[in-house]
Amino acid sequence: MPTAATASPVDRTRTDRTCTALADSCHRLRRLYPDYPRVYAVAAVADEGKRRWWSLRDGVESGRVEQMYARARGEMSSADSAAEVVATSFIHAVVGRVAASIVLEGRAWDPGIENLWIHSDNDGGMDWAGVVDTTVRALPGDPCAAEKDVVVLPCEQSLGVWTAHRCVTSLDAVYEKLSDCTELGYLRYWSIVGETIIGAATYVPILAEASESDALRRGQGLLDAFTTIGRPVRRQRVA
Repeated sequence: MPTAATASPVDRTRTDRTCTALADSCHRLRRLYPDYPRVYAVAAVADEGKRRWWSLRDGVESGRVEQMYARARGEMSSADSAAEVVATSFIHAVVGRVAASIVLEGRAWDPGIENLWIHSDNDGGMDWAGVVDTTVRALPGDPCAAEKDVVVLPCEQSLGVWTAHRCVTSLDAVYEKLSDCTELGYLRYWSIVGETIIGAATYVPILAEASESDALRRGQGLLDAFTTIGRPVRRQRVA
């Protein structure tokens, strides 16, 4: 049954007047790892300089995936391991971050390929992500529900379905390029997506001292949504 649950409490020390959903969520996500605040949070691209930022759509089309694999392959003895490292980096940027927001607060930004931007570190790896459209999808009862940058969806199932469909636009494009230059299998790629979601649902509530049952339910709902649209995110049983 879809659960029309309210979002988990956000940082109540911030006033309603200053409450913007994306900034509010990212404020809390940054606190999960105070020493590494960019692990789960995203940026509003409009507020950032352009240095080292690139749009996911342009990056996929201009060879970023292949370049990252070539760099990883040069540093690792195993081609399979290099492919998984690159896949995991992209998957975390697309779905790992937004899954953390969903399981913790019942909120999601748009991880679609035309909206997501990536920030590169000094070594050419990915250390941050950002969004152009900062609109957030949230659940009934969210404290920022009345804000102009929030779209309230009717239930957790709707939130999971919308997020999965938007993630797929990015994840499919990344896999297409990875499959051209690596031997990474389709099932393995999507199993990493599933592992990423399960990891967020398991560890984020522990880090935040939040409801583990809410997080696990929302994580399973997101897995269900990916499965429904034909992506094999759950481990395949061996006959």
